[in-house]
Amino acid sequence: MRTIVQISLDVTTKEEALETAEMAIRAGVDWLEAGTPLIIAEGMHGVRALRERFPTTPIVADLKTMDGGYLEAEMMAKAGATHVVVMARAHAETIKCVVKAGRDFGVQVMGDNMVCESMVDGAKFLEDLGCDFVIHHIGFDERRGIAAQGLRMPSPLDQLRAVVEAVNIPVQAVGGLSLEQAVRTPEYGAPLVVLGAPLTIDADAFKTASGDVESSLRLICEKVHSYGDIPVGKKS
Repeated sequence: MRTIVQISLDVTTKEEALETAEMAIRAGVDWLEAGTPLIIAEGMHGVRALRERFPTTPIVADLKTMDGGYLEAEMMAKAGATHVVVMARAHAETIKCVVKAGRDFGVQVMGDNMVCESMVDGAKFLEDLGCDFVIHHIGFDERRGIAAQGLRMPSPLDQLRAVVEAVNIPVQAVGGLSLEQAVRTPEYGAPLVVLGAPLTIDADAFKTASGDVESSLRLICEKVHSYGDIPVGKKS
């Protein structure tokens, strides 16, 4: 699979999401993500606004679905999303419902293994139930809470190779990565590079980061795209 750069629009208004997305597309970003804060604040309207402005760009709706999977996926598909997110900690029937909706409405399903007791088993569980991608994810609150205790924050890189080797679908790593770490995730076999809080977005205010973000994004996109194709599903 060719390497992909995805920007997480973790903002709370359509206006800022569209402004940030315009900048990201100019810089070479491939996929747009309607982040969870945007989904909460604007719902389908935020996704629909992104689809109207960017008619051919893949759009991930980060629903973090835990229940009511078919309806949530259907609504986002009809609003223009091409990808929806369901949690591995949801009931298996919920994941199956999201996968069925994905097939019915032509969207792909990304399964998130956040807070699984075994991140590797969580990823395999998602694949077995029909998800198209795995999001290997260390959560925002989890990272901050552990750091507040003076302990080392967990990183998706800790188990990324193990997750990649356990499944035959593409993996992306999310959660507290530095820019340098995020850009290097294709070296671990994860072709989807996600940029967002706290990389190009201010993690505290969920506002677009200050500084020349567009130039930084352009350099990041060039670096990620230079990896070319990353083998997926070539396990020995």
